[in-house]
Amino acid sequence: MKKKFRGSACLLAATIIWGSAFVAQSVGMDYIGPFTFQAVRCALAVVGLLPVIWIADRRSRRPFFSGWRDKKIWLGGFLCALPLFLAVNLQQVGLVSVDAGKSAFLTAMYIVIVPLIGIFRKQTPSPIIPICVLLAVGGLYCLSCIGVQRLQIGDLCLILCAFMFAVQITLVDHFAPELDSLRLNLVQSLVCSLLSSVLMFLFETPSLHAISLCAIPLGYTGFLSMGAAYSLQIVGQKELEPSAASLIMSLESVFAVIFGAVLLRETMTAWETLGCVLVFLAVVLSQIPLPRKQ
Repeated sequence: MKKKFRGSACLLAATIIWGSAFVAQSVGMDYIGPFTFQAVRCALAVVGLLPVIWIADRRSRRPFFSGWRDKKIWLGGFLCALPLFLAVNLQQVGLVSVDAGKSAFLTAMYIVIVPLIGIFRKQTPSPIIPICVLLAVGGLYCLSCIGVQRLQIGDLCLILCAFMFAVQITLVDHFAPELDSLRLNLVQSLVCSLLSSVLMFLFETPSLHAISLCAIPLGYTGFLSMGAAYSLQIVGQKELEPSAASLIMSLESVFAVIFGAVLLRETMTAWETLGCVLVFLAVVLSQIPLPRKQ
């Protein structure tokens, strides 16, 4: 029971940070490009995690450098980083044209996609999953298609982002139980920063002055969202079943709407509100345990 409570608390804290981070990420687009934002953000996470790992090792009386000799840390971190790199950059590009609350609900589609990935892992999905997919598609239509002739690029980026987050969550479920959570997050943050830096120099013109103007959003999303929250995700997924963990993480979208309304004064149309309700209903229903066909 204590483990479940700790895991739930960790994931709840992570979702609050992620939800508020949508606001910081949205504000950051006023100063720098999306790839620059992610490159610096992930680099700050590495800088923040290093002393935390060193302190944790000292308290546990473990040698700091020996912990990095485990090849599984580097393999797991690299594999988790690839979909995470695509997800965070697609999300950041989407935030250029899509507000924080709507972005969070589109991103929350990963909660429905995770059980579908289980099919390819020879896991029988719940019978309610097809209904959840239909609800989610209806929600996406309300969010992205009502009143427009075609989907916006930002909407498509966020839908693809949801798929990448689903892959990352699945990989974390695979690697987290046997690896150091902080080190795993540091490696995935490092890889994300390096890959984002390549895109930054290819497609953008980074400026130290512009980055300095974006210091607060970068610091918040780097140290807290990328550094602390993703570490909390890994810890939480160690203690909980995947279905319970993903249900708690779906609350990220609710917190994003709340913070977007309070801090950015964002408003949503009636159709967009209905879309949010349908998507949230889909992600909640997708976690209801029902008897599976043998």
